[in-house]
Amino acid sequence: MSTTVTTLQKQPVLEGDVELLPVDPTPQPPPANVSNEEPAITKAIIAKIVVSGVSFFFAGSNDGSLGALTPYILRTYHVGTEYVALIYVSTFLGWVLVAVTNSYLVRYLKLGSIMTIGSLLQIIAHVLRFWTPPFGLYVFTFFLQAAGMSYNDTHANTYVASIKGAHRWLGFIHAMYALGCLVSPFIATAIAARINERWPMFYLFLVGVGVINTVAVLVAFRDNLSMIPRSASPDGTEGASRGKTASREMVKILKSPSVWLLALFYFFMLGTAITAGGWVVEYLVSARNGRLPEVGYVSAGLWGGIFLGRVLLAEPTHRFGERRMVMLYCFLILALQLIFWLVPNIISSAVAICLLGFFFGPLFATGMSIASKLFDRDIQATAIGFVFMLAQAGGALFPALTGVIASKAGLEVMQPIVVGLIVAMGIAWALVPKVPKRDD
Repeated sequence: MSTTVTTLQKQPVLEGDVELLPVDPTPQPPPANVSNEEPAITKAIIAKIVVSGVSFFFAGSNDGSLGALTPYILRTYHVGTEYVALIYVSTFLGWVLVAVTNSYLVRYLKLGSIMTIGSLLQIIAHVLRFWTPPFGLYVFTFFLQAAGMSYNDTHANTYVASIKGAHRWLGFIHAMYALGCLVSPFIATAIAARINERWPMFYLFLVGVGVINTVAVLVAFRDNLSMIPRSASPDGTEGASRGKTASREMVKILKSPSVWLLALFYFFMLGTAITAGGWVVEYLVSARNGRLPEVGYVSAGLWGGIFLGRVLLAEPTHRFGERRMVMLYCFLILALQLIFWLVPNIISSAVAICLLGFFFGPLFATGMSIASKLFDRDIQATAIGFVFMLAQAGGALFPALTGVIASKAGLEVMQPIVVGLIVAMGIAWALVPKVPKRDD
């Protein structure tokens, strides 16, 4: 059972990457949507892990396609790079909506219900896209998609983090996200190159994946497709007290230094990934004179590296110490980004971006593993949602800022911005508190 850490006893003892702290035996109540104990692995749990992976693949297929489609968006809608910033802002607002409502929603709906709502919102977004809607509506669909992805993936992530050996399963579901990001640029580029003016037909592929995801969630999480009975609210009260409990939970999260410091790391990390992945194709076209059909696949190389990193580096990262390994990855990422910047060759750029993705791969899942140990169980689902929101703030702010500056100074500004983000990411990771050893 999860326990809280007391500061009234003797000083902590350091052991490797883990800070051993005395613990308070007072049990903490679990949130309604998260188990209080790590469940044993059963066929039903394996099915839920696989379905969680499908949900992440669905989200990755959306995110990974934007970099490959950005040149076509600019040319179809006849807008400058500063207008692409609106897409990132719209995405961020979708995550804000979920961060504000998540704490209240978990008081009324069970896990499967929330994940289903998230999946359906994403399908609606892709249905609105495939017929080349007006630019304003196209931008709005990213708000819907982000809200749906946040509901779906935040709770899938929280569920998987509660399972025994979570670092492996988190590595798997986040690898599935990277796999979606790897596959979608190939499909998007192939469709756009063949029928240039009808590139939005790519979104029919995402509609199909979304339908599969929704059906899979309904089947695997069918035991959680209902509302939470009023008598089952976490504090044992009914009615309006659920709102008060949710408000207290949000206050607790906002007062937690661990939440803010880990969120700062994600703020810069996602800012790095989305800025690099979202602008790399247009950068190679405008700054390196690359041909659009060929360099359209470079973003797939980035996500292919991330996929392999999440598959192959999850166990070494856990075994050799998460804190020191992530710091090592940050140094390697910085070196590869400098090679990408300073060696003006498309082939070397493609290789560097693939290797950069490989060492970038385990960062997201490792951060979630740390979160599952740092955050109390009673706030874990909402706290992770809050971290995701601030991560998306970075993922929206820095690509948007890059687009605005590039409209005046050219896309060469992408390189120093990404280098600065990598340095900030490493500093933020050094500030994340050590994980207290708890009796779970």
